[in-house]
Amino acid sequence: MRKGLRYFLLSALLLAVFINVLAWNSSTFCDFYVSNIFPVWLNTYGKWTSRFPFSVGEIMIVLAVALLIVFVVFTLIAVIFLMSKKTKQKQGKWTSKAEYKWLRFRRNYGRYNAFFASLLVAITWIMTLNCYILYHSTSFEEKYWEDVVTKDEYTIEELGMLRDFVVTRANQYAKMMERDENGLILYDGNMEEEAIRAMQNLGEVYPQLGGFYTTPKKIAASGFLSQQYMKGYYFPFSLEANYNDVMYIMSKPATMCHELAHTKGFIYEDEANLIGFLACLHSDDILFQYSGYLSVLNYIDNDFYKSVDENKQIYNSHVKISAQVKKDRVFLTEDAWTKVEKKAVISTKTLKKASDTFTNTTLVLNGVEQGSASYREVVGLLLDYYICMDDVRMKEEYMAQLTDEGLK
Repeated sequence: MRKGLRYFLLSALLLAVFINVLAWNSSTFCDFYVSNIFPVWLNTYGKWTSRFPFSVGEIMIVLAVALLIVFVVFTLIAVIFLMSKKTKQKQGKWTSKAEYKWLRFRRNYGRYNAFFASLLVAITWIMTLNCYILYHSTSFEEKYWEDVVTKDEYTIEELGMLRDFVVTRANQYAKMMERDENGLILYDGNMEEEAIRAMQNLGEVYPQLGGFYTTPKKIAASGFLSQQYMKGYYFPFSLEANYNDVMYIMSKPATMCHELAHTKGFIYEDEANLIGFLACLHSDDILFQYSGYLSVLNYIDNDFYKSVDENKQIYNSHVKISAQVKKDRVFLTEDAWTKVEKKAVISTKTLKKASDTFTNTTLVLNGVEQGSASYREVVGLLLDYYICMDDVRMKEEYMAQLTDEGLK
């Protein structure tokens, strides 16, 4: 590697480290970046990646794996070459022809090392600009609900009210869905476009969520994603919102909105869950509205069950989740799981464990102390939204729905 390139890469890396340290210590800097600079990438580079009908990020992952394999192979060859050189030199069998081959290989290996080092620095910068800084900006709740007097703790009764409300709404929507002869939900709309409309509708209430959105992209390797129990992911290198196309239809709307929330700078999972839920409710499409309630139902229901110390008598005294809702909230249908397992190269159990470890480690390193558990922190945000927000119309509607169902 040439000295000039080495100094440039080192300087770039140190600058990236400095920006990360600044981000960890200054939410003001992060807020300025999220409001004024991050949208520039989305409105330029994001628009370019949206032109492709496939996930650009998925192609990048495949290329990255290929490059890593080439690097490992090159390194192994270099080690073998060097060991052979030392052995033959001791034996006096190292010829000028062999020296020529070694020098040519070392030159090519040096070029690849320079390329790989440049790529690593570029990755550091992209992750810094499109991910790491976002973790340290002002939260959604602080930004838009600063005047709301929230509680540090909620009562079991309040959690029960929220749980019963969501269950009731889900039960109602389940009856409104169009289904096939097997009871599976049918949908003939453009889900990607509706997800963008839903997010833009929500942007009228929360300005940071307004403006241009990249097109949600389905993942070709959705079966592999399913083995990790992943519904989707935001890919910083392409600024894309990707979703699992194998999962059941009812998970798709909320997942698309969740991942689109990340492209607007809300990187925390609990915030993205809340935004995905609210966006679905701001959609005119009843399938999206139903998906919104289903997306938070498990979190709320599980928290409530634990809050009553798993007392089945108390739990069963509340509104029951209908049999149809239980079927609709599945991750994958049985047929889909069969196809996934049939094509699997690595066992689902192994992949799931590796995925959980990676996700949890990544979140913790970015200051999310709860790790993967941060996904279920949305329950607290929902309680803040429904119980504490100073929105008379919303509260009246909420209580009216509870009264209509005999829950008050």
